[in-house]
Amino acid sequence: MLTHNLGYPRIGSHRELKKANEQYWAGKISAIELEQTAKSIRLQNWQLQQNAGIDIIPCNDFSYYDHVLDTSLMVGAIPERFHSLMEKKQLRDIDLLFAMARGYQKDDYDITAMEMTKWFDTNYHFIVPEFVANQKFCFFSKKIIHEFREAKREGFNAKPVLLGPISYLLLGKEKQEGFHRLELINNLLPVYFEVLKNLDDANAHYIQFDEPCLSLNLTEAERKLFIKVYSDIKKAFPGLHIILAAYFECYGDNLETVLQLPVQTLHLDLARCPLQLEDILQTSIRQSKMSLSLGLTDGRNIWKNDFTNSLLLIAKAKEAIGADRIMIAPSCSLLHVPCDLDLETDEKNLPSTIKNWMAFAKQKIDEVATLAALSEENPSTENLRKLTDNKKAIDEKKQSALIHKQKIQDRIKKFSDKDLNRQSPFSKRKAIQQKQLNLPLFPTTTIGSFPQTKEVRGWRAKLKKGEIANEEYDSLVKKEIESSIRWQEESGIDVLVHGEFERNDMVEYFGEQLDGFVFTKNGWVQSYGSRCVKPPIIVGDVERKHPMTLYYTKFAQSLTKKLVKGMLTGPVTILQWSFVRNDQPHAETCMQIAFAIRDEVADLENANIKILQIDEPALREGLPLRKENWRNYLDWAVKAFKISASGVKDETQVHTHMCYSEFNDIIEDIAAMDADVITIETSRSQMELLDVFAAFKYPNDIGPGVYDIHSPRVPSKEEMIDLIHKASKVIPAKQLWVNPDCGLKTRAWPETKAALEAMVDAAKILRKEAVIPAEV
Repeated sequence: MLTHNLGYPRIGSHRELKKANEQYWAGKISAIELEQTAKSIRLQNWQLQQNAGIDIIPCNDFSYYDHVLDTSLMVGAIPERFHSLMEKKQLRDIDLLFAMARGYQKDDYDITAMEMTKWFDTNYHFIVPEFVANQKFCFFSKKIIHEFREAKREGFNAKPVLLGPISYLLLGKEKQEGFHRLELINNLLPVYFEVLKNLDDANAHYIQFDEPCLSLNLTEAERKLFIKVYSDIKKAFPGLHIILAAYFECYGDNLETVLQLPVQTLHLDLARCPLQLEDILQTSIRQSKMSLSLGLTDGRNIWKNDFTNSLLLIAKAKEAIGADRIMIAPSCSLLHVPCDLDLETDEKNLPSTIKNWMAFAKQKIDEVATLAALSEENPSTENLRKLTDNKKAIDEKKQSALIHKQKIQDRIKKFSDKDLNRQSPFSKRKAIQQKQLNLPLFPTTTIGSFPQTKEVRGWRAKLKKGEIANEEYDSLVKKEIESSIRWQEESGIDVLVHGEFERNDMVEYFGEQLDGFVFTKNGWVQSYGSRCVKPPIIVGDVERKHPMTLYYTKFAQSLTKKLVKGMLTGPVTILQWSFVRNDQPHAETCMQIAFAIRDEVADLENANIKILQIDEPALREGLPLRKENWRNYLDWAVKAFKISASGVKDETQVHTHMCYSEFNDIIEDIAAMDADVITIETSRSQMELLDVFAAFKYPNDIGPGVYDIHSPRVPSKEEMIDLIHKASKVIPAKQLWVNPDCGLKTRAWPETKAALEAMVDAAKILRKEAVIPAEV
């Protein structure tokens, strides 16, 4: 049995790529130095996999920013607004790629970035391809060829990884009306054929086509297109060994189609959907020549593989189709897990007992090789010892007293559904809140965080190292809070925030104060571009032991007569952006987190904090990929939010924030959350997302983001006014707030201040223009 990997983390074990990218953007290193860092990461990744015993090693899984954006550059799908940069500025490919991802604002150019959204149900963001009618494509970026040749020169048995043409089109967006993006397939395929011809000429044998959209509900026409496209590829390149990979779900209704595709190997995500193996082995695959890639080690979570269960699956497949038609692999790309568990040496944050239950990317590669070795006729003594150690770790985790707390489970059972709702409906609450809060038309606010400067991060690092005392750290944070409050007052923002300078991350910060969580020092995972997060790990029952945000929120409110929002992360987002325990349903874990947030909400309200924001940016992200599974998830996700928010009085205004989501299919459930105000990302999509809120006649207030905080460009007040004008055509002005589309943690102060000052000016102009309703 051969072993292979679908993809490896591209950021480097110590976030070398993040640091190099940001130095390059700041003009501190050259393009050559950036490429040297990138090459070093690629070589280290390939060597690590080869040393572990992986037979077929992925290449082109590396990206400076995002693999979907790489594909757009490969096929020449470059939006027209960037053409002047190519023609007049003659930007290098790397600079064009960064301009498309981040926008471009210098040398009299002011070009907006491409839209960004979540990669299926993960916290990874991809850059959304943009298409126009009858779009022409060309083989523009040769990155895939260069990296394959590089891997071959270095002596690796490399397998180029390529986002499949149908998933690439489906993940994009039409920028004109009157056509469907899949109509472009005949224009796109010749470029894919040119790519494959170059790879074939370079002696590539294995090609991995990622078609993750095969995990979604597809139409019959879309299924037929898969058959046509892959039949054409097979006819043109009969000598290539195509590994077709989908992941994050079963093939479901698409299985019959998938089994007709003329590909040599079909990959199965058996971590997410182990039952599909039995279904597939009952089909005609026994009589075909198609091989199976068994995705056994979980590429989405950090727990050790249960070797005993995996070996049973391998044995079942061997018996049905023979070992020579089986490959062993992780379930998906290891992009979604940290690099190396060996770097975790802090016993306090991650006790060795719990660490022994885990595997990061490097360890998961070892698991793949070990599983293949254990499946041979006579496993070595060393591999049998690994099996014994694995069984011991799995059993210890199941039996550990660290996991279950009966009193937490009892509290959930006693909670009545009648306590899920606010005291009064929104229409009555709004009148009470307007009288209490006295906010103007088009009230302005921000989403919560302000820039985490090098100095702010340095204070936190020094505190952890014991270089400064708690009292000094507290004083420094308070000075930063006071400075931000004074600036917000001067700028004219209506509802202030304390800036979250004490918080390392919107999920990790809460996890550090809740029982049931453990943490890493180097467990970084790419979220988008150079943005990395360090997800906490939920290992047991979750409980709040003390207030988590009260201290600094009260301090901020004491500095001003203006309203200061209490800022909280919602239960679904804490769940989704953590590595979650795998011994109970996610719904149960989410309810435990919801009660912890509910207790925090009560403390803030009792401290006279009149506006509370409970962020749920991950609500849409957690939606199962198949629609038949949506209802169960939405029921418990909405319930968890309402548990956290429903205990407050009518006069307390509850906000929530969501970003980079398509809301069309779940708008009724968004409304069922019954937040007084929802703030959403709409700037990159030019307010397109508001159409669904208008069609549904969303009853509560909405703050559509008027500028894109994921780009360093500063929008003009005229641009923001134009966006609010678009919004007011579909949403009544009395329901609209004015705010950025996300938190400002990753931005610098100069651009933040310039953008927010323009935002306040825009709101003032809008108020002068507006006919203020007689009734609210």
